[in-house]
Amino acid sequence: MTTSLISDRLVLLDRDDAGVGHLRLNRPDASNGMNIEFLQDFHDALVLINRTPEIRSVVITGEGKNFCAGGDVKTFAQQGESLPAYLREATDWLQKCSQSVRQLDAPVIAAVHGFAAGGGGFGLVCAADLVVAAESAKFMTGATRVAMVPDFGTTALLPQLVGMRAAMELVLTNRVLSASEAKELGIINEVIADAELLPRAFGLATAIAEGSFAANAAAKHLMWEGIGSAIDTQLAIEARTVSALGGTNDAREGLAAVIERRPPTFDR
Repeated sequence: MTTSLISDRLVLLDRDDAGVGHLRLNRPDASNGMNIEFLQDFHDALVLINRTPEIRSVVITGEGKNFCAGGDVKTFAQQGESLPAYLREATDWLQKCSQSVRQLDAPVIAAVHGFAAGGGGFGLVCAADLVVAAESAKFMTGATRVAMVPDFGTTALLPQLVGMRAAMELVLTNRVLSASEAKELGIINEVIADAELLPRAFGLATAIAEGSFAANAAAKHLMWEGIGSAIDTQLAIEARTVSALGGTNDAREGLAAVIERRPPTFDR
């Protein structure tokens, strides 16, 4: 039996009798792109998970064709010269969400289909405890192609996962990774046939929920503790940099190019 805890917002939350929480990113028409309202709902859902002792593990999925395409470029582009101020508020919520994902007592499994891109998508993958992905899933850092920098803690997390050289390549080239390439690099744990993605994710989450919650929570926190302070420091630096870059001509051009599906022409 499944109980709905949040049913009418941009992030949905259910709980089943096995103790598995299902957090669903719910902006399918925008490829689950993150704007301020989305991030506020995301944070509220994470807070509720920590306040619900019946939830012993969590699966995060995206509604629609993609897991999460990152920041909502259309909303960003609409801000015009107000973009830096908008990004300051958005990245403040983004920092809270990144920290909350890692600080949840319940282990978090990201189940990825379609694209996971940008801070919202790729960054969330990096911040999850475990990641399973459909064979057809794609991964991309994405930020520098719109004259921004990675956020959600990606600049601290990605080098930990793949090493400095590989992380630098992914950030500077925005190369699209297949699920198998992401697994080889250590970004994800498993590649699953598309039709088996959710059964595998929920089977893994159920197995974890059946274990000792106290031990799983303690082990998770210990694993993150060693790099947690570096990530949190980097989050603040990412936020300041994203906001500053939001005021540049390059950022406005990069956002317009993505929306118009054309190559950008950046200042030289």
